Amino acid sequence: MNQSEILKKIKRIEIKTRHIINTVLAGEYHSVFKGRGMEFSEVREYQIGDDIRTIDWNVTARMGHPFIKKFDEERELTVIFVVDASSSGEFGTFRQLKSEIAVELCALLAFSAIKNNDRVGLIIFTNKIEKFILPRKGRNHVLRVIRELLYFKPEAVNTDVKVALDYLNKVITKKSVVFLVSDFLSGDYEKSMRIVNRHHDLIAVTITDPRELQIPDLGLIDLIDAETGEEITVDSGQTSFRDQFFKEGSLEKSKREKFFKMTGIDFVDIYTDRDYVEPLFKFFKKREKNY
Repeated sequence: MNQSEILKKIKRIEIKTRHIINTVLAGEYHSVFKGRGMEFSEVREYQIGDDIRTIDWNVTARMGHPFIKKFDEERELTVIFVVDASSSGEFGTFRQLKSEIAVELCALLAFSAIKNNDRVGLIIFTNKIEKFILPRKGRNHVLRVIRELLYFKPEAVNTDVKVALDYLNKVITKKSVVFLVSDFLSGDYEKSMRIVNRHHDLIAVTITDPRELQIPDLGLIDLIDAETGEEITVDSGQTSFRDQFFKEGSLEKSKREKFFKMTGIDFVDIYTDRDYVEPLFKFFKKREKNY
């Protein structure tokens, strides 16, 4: 793919995400991610209705009538996308591949971030760190992030969420909003997620294809593990096989969600056969209500 085609694809994603931001998620990002606190703005004369707790008694004593301290929200945030680029992302039996949805989601959130003058950074991982882009502001920087997500070729094929989280803790010391985007086909990440969640505002974004939970009756089919290359032939016509496949997939999903809830990690589930905007919108609304 030449440079012109790459730019066209990035432009299409920008136009699509801008439309969603302006029509569906307008104001949601700003409402949900509040900033680091309040900073002093100015001292002004007291007006009827002002909170008396904000009176600056030193200035009031000097001037002979009441003055209050005014504070503004310290808005600037750092947003880090930690994105799974393992081979299992190259799977999708419905509208899009999991990896394609991951790119669009990150683009949507990244453009929301720069609209609020926030910094955006990126970590791409497999079972190792494949790429790290330092957080910066601006449209050009976000376009670079999207380009990397679209066309970066990872060296490895497997997934290790723990590796990504441990690296994040080393390189990002300032409290940040962290979107961990993965299918979570990985283990042994719970301790690292707890640590990241203590230091940062962590949101887990799980991307799943329905065929990873439920297989239809297609008779004899070959299943290939995208990460290990292991191949097996199964009889999907057997009800017992389909039931067991669904049971194991549902159990894994249930365990993951139970862990997120128990540790207070916000999460949103995205599926390849459905529009991702609605669950994201519901997540923002729920989080706004909780905070």
